[in-house]
Amino acid sequence: MRRKRRLPPAPLPQRDGIDPVRVALPADGAWPTVRAYLVERLPVGSGVVDAMVRDGRFVGADGGPVTPDTPYLPGASVWFHRDLPAEAPVPFALDVVHRDEHIVVVDKPHFLATMPRGSHVTQTALARLRTDLGIPTLGAAHRLDRLTAGLLLFTVRPEERGAYQTLFRDRRVRKEYEAVAPYDPAVPLPRTVRSHIMKERGIIAAYEVAGAEPNSESRIELVEHRVGLGRYRLTPHTGRTHQLRVHMNALGLPILGDPLYPVVAGPVPPGDFRRPLQLLARVLEFTDPVTGAAHRFTSGRTLEAWEAYDTWARQ
Repeated sequence: MRRKRRLPPAPLPQRDGIDPVRVALPADGAWPTVRAYLVERLPVGSGVVDAMVRDGRFVGADGGPVTPDTPYLPGASVWFHRDLPAEAPVPFALDVVHRDEHIVVVDKPHFLATMPRGSHVTQTALARLRTDLGIPTLGAAHRLDRLTAGLLLFTVRPEERGAYQTLFRDRRVRKEYEAVAPYDPAVPLPRTVRSHIMKERGIIAAYEVAGAEPNSESRIELVEHRVGLGRYRLTPHTGRTHQLRVHMNALGLPILGDPLYPVVAGPVPPGDFRRPLQLLARVLEFTDPVTGAAHRFTSGRTLEAWEAYDTWARQ
């Protein structure tokens, strides 16, 4: 087996929980200076690159700044911090459920992304935890949609992350979700839903392909119901994108607050935290691949539409 190449350590510290960007200089390059390569490599224009060079924002492996005349060294690396987007703070607590020398388990609020991506960078569980807990090596073992609340597992040591990620890949983690959706006595439950779910890059919503070999499976159970609403226990046996949301919608029971299913809603302004998706990752259960300990974690959150529907609906 070919070993994964070890990356050189970054000479810059994290900023707001975000790692610096590493630019690898191609081994077969023939640029006269590092600055010349950066102008060609970075899609920001020569003026921006020159300003960043003047400000000492590019550094080499020794932490020293790249100058306009720094010679190009094939195979070397350069680091810098990119300008981060302005983000509306997510004003909800990120609760630590468990912490030891190997893992951190948190109870994520709605609207907080798991990891930096797109316009959500510092307002993510990973960046916030790295800063709050002082653990720059923290990494996510899996992810939840930004709109879904509940339990998330992070690893402390990079060399152990693969072992925990493998648990999720090999379906050796029992995950249980809770949802609030319409109640329809004509929908027979409990039942197991299987379908082929497709999620295409650039298309926001996933969809089911009729007649295709199933690649997703969810167990759907009704826990209780009242006044047209049901509280459901959802147990996914696979992990396709938006799987539970797609399967509930296919049953004619779209989860309350879902902006994608059954209809894609228009974008909301930053800082609009009204009517959160009523989906919660309630239980996370697994055998620790490093310590052998049996773990079972339960979210302490509740779904507002079930506890106080009128309050949730008026938001």
